[in-house]
Amino acid sequence: MSKARDIATIMVSCLAQLMVAIDMTVLHLAVPALTTQLGASAEELLWIADVYGFAMGGLLVTMGNLGDRFGRRRVLLIGVTAFALGSLVAAYAPSAETLIAARALLGVAGAAVLPSTTSLLRAVFTTQRARTAAVGVTAGVSAAGFAIGPIVGGVLLEHFWWGSVFLVNIPVALLILGAARVVPESRSSGRLRLDLPSVLLSIVGLVAVVYALKGAFYVGLWYPEVLGAFALGGASLLWFGRRQRRLDQPLIDLDLFRRRGFSASVGSNLVSVFTMSAFALISSQYFQLVLGWSPLRSGLAFVPGAIAALLAGGVLAAKAVRRFGRAPTVSGGLALASVGFGLFGAVSTDSPYLLVLAAQVAFGAGAGLTLTVTGDTILGTVPRDRAGAASAISATAYELGGSLGIAVVGSVLSAVYHANLSLPADVPPDLAAQVRESFSATAAVATGLPEPVATAVRTAAEESFVGGIRTSMLGSAAVMVVLAVVALRSLRGVPKVIETDVPPQPDAVAEAPSTRG
Repeated sequence: MSKARDIATIMVSCLAQLMVAIDMTVLHLAVPALTTQLGASAEELLWIADVYGFAMGGLLVTMGNLGDRFGRRRVLLIGVTAFALGSLVAAYAPSAETLIAARALLGVAGAAVLPSTTSLLRAVFTTQRARTAAVGVTAGVSAAGFAIGPIVGGVLLEHFWWGSVFLVNIPVALLILGAARVVPESRSSGRLRLDLPSVLLSIVGLVAVVYALKGAFYVGLWYPEVLGAFALGGASLLWFGRRQRRLDQPLIDLDLFRRRGFSASVGSNLVSVFTMSAFALISSQYFQLVLGWSPLRSGLAFVPGAIAALLAGGVLAAKAVRRFGRAPTVSGGLALASVGFGLFGAVSTDSPYLLVLAAQVAFGAGAGLTLTVTGDTILGTVPRDRAGAASAISATAYELGGSLGIAVVGSVLSAVYHANLSLPADVPPDLAAQVRESFSATAAVATGLPEPVATAVRTAAEESFVGGIRTSMLGSAAVMVVLAVVALRSLRGVPKVIETDVPPQPDAVAEAPSTRG
């Protein structure tokens, strides 16, 4: 029974992490079809993309605490069921407004799923070696999800309508619900109280900060709505922090951040996912917009990176920790990811796929190593009773990093593209404005122009866009190098083996496996 329980727990965690990670990236390939078939405006497209992150980021801390209090398995099952329902609504959304609402529901459901899956690993696997192996597999799957999303999206969009990218979640959800019947319930051994003012402050603060950070790169820092969101978010989080210090049972134990291993691992996760999301987005744009590949071919180009992430996280991470220690392994993973960025920063409009392949493998392996070891360190350095709350902090960093990566690096790419673009003088002003506004409009604009002007426009736009890719990738490589040095120093002294604090109490992993979904 123990072996079946362990296998089911890993299976549930992997599938849940994969489902949420894919949903973060699969939408990238469907945006052109969405624009055409739903008639979504530019503002509506932003909300379709961003509301998922707003809802998830705002509720992760609350959902982690609910899992600690009411049962992590129970919260997971509710979240997975809601994710399937939201996916069904999104797939058949008749309007942009309905799709936005469905994406919001998916964000709420994702907030319930992520911390529950991670904290179940902490509860079920009670030795460091078993926990590291389990976290390695799930972290590798999560990292691979950034690559698998475009693969799945490419295959589906090649044969079906845009809504099919959401329907793929439903069979995954059914598999999770079936496997979860063998997973034991897990909750805090003590009776936790949920402080409602803290819940409201965390939701308002996190959503406002995420909104403000995204808005700062979309419309500018000094826009009144952005400044107002920063003020509201900052004040709410400051009030939240002060309140946690006075509570006997805080929503977040801020003393966790005094643990060097915990705080350094959370920070490494945030920056790693920041760069991972940017890598996935820019790779997808390069394949489709520059090389002119189909969605299917573009998706399949991510396969080597996905395999590298799985192998590095599931097989190599535990061995590397045992041999070299946590700090060198995390630092090495970040350095390897920076090599991937550097290689991708050398692309041109006609680069061989071998260069891109090397970049994908280096980046995937580095991300798999980093996320596995930092994830295990986060789980190992907190009390088992608060595993859900700690997992929520990690997941919040994960979501915040993903949202910011797309916004920040996407903005850098756009800025470099606009600054370097030089179009022929005989291009009509209205068409030139379209090309300057968006590189994706270049093909349509060039079709209506005579030769050799059309070729000149395509060449200028492609060169400028690739210049933006190079700047973004080399900048990301520099960030990863700096983080590698910081991680090597910050994680120094964190032991190779972090055993769990105490044996689980009878009701910590207590309820007999339930047969109810």
